[in-house]
Amino acid sequence: MRIEELREEEFVCGSFACAGCGAILAVRLALKVLGPETVVVTTPSCLLGVTTFYPQLAFKVPCVNVPFPATAAAVSGLVAGLRRKGRENVRVLGIAGDGGTVDIGLQALSGALERGDRFIFLCYDNEAYMNTGGQRSGSTPLGASTATTPVGRGAKGEDRPKKDMLRIVAAHNIPYAASASIGYPADYIRKLEKAVKAGGPAYIQVLTPCPPGWGYRSDLTVHLARLAVQAGQWALAEYEEGAWRVKEVSNPRPVREYWALQKRFAHLLQESGGEG
Repeated sequence: MRIEELREEEFVCGSFACAGCGAILAVRLALKVLGPETVVVTTPSCLLGVTTFYPQLAFKVPCVNVPFPATAAAVSGLVAGLRRKGRENVRVLGIAGDGGTVDIGLQALSGALERGDRFIFLCYDNEAYMNTGGQRSGSTPLGASTATTPVGRGAKGEDRPKKDMLRIVAAHNIPYAASASIGYPADYIRKLEKAVKAGGPAYIQVLTPCPPGWGYRSDLTVHLARLAVQAGQWALAEYEEGAWRVKEVSNPRPVREYWALQKRFAHLLQESGGEG
């Protein structure tokens, strides 16, 4: 499916998302691919906060809100219930941020993947707990400044490498797993289509820049999502039928170009004298 062929209908609109929110762009595109026969399961997060505000709902498909660690567990329950009712044509989409995926929701996700139910799990990765003030998560990149990994006397930002969630998921031998970026929508759409056709669990981790959390101008979201790939800070990868494929980057950009547009990496440029 080409971008021009996407449904005109919107399945999430009227949210309270920040200007330039990468997460809402990722979810909007995902639902345009999946269509109206979809049930969304989401957890306390930026997404829940800006889309499910009583008495309104920004989702135009059914949406189930669950406790922080329970996204994948609720997904499994919905899959079983729909199967019992003969409604296996309905797609179940679990959506969680990186905190609700790589940290708090990891146990439930591992169990759901092991059970082999047919669902799609979408991790919108903005690389910190943005909903509660920008604390570090297991997906925060090395060196980034966050509310809980500040820069100051004796502290130089995040001191642990980003958790390789895609390989953790692939270790469950599921039919399909991929990483994507909202800066490359055609690639993202193609991977969503593959996830729909997978015969079992499918996982997509999509990079979704966050203007207030990363510290950049809201009009730079898509540019940063592309630059992360071009500077080697985010890989576009796929795990399918036991094989890995990683998109090669032609004409890679210097890392300093990526860092320079974000406050969370400003200290790294100062320490290196402006070199990346």
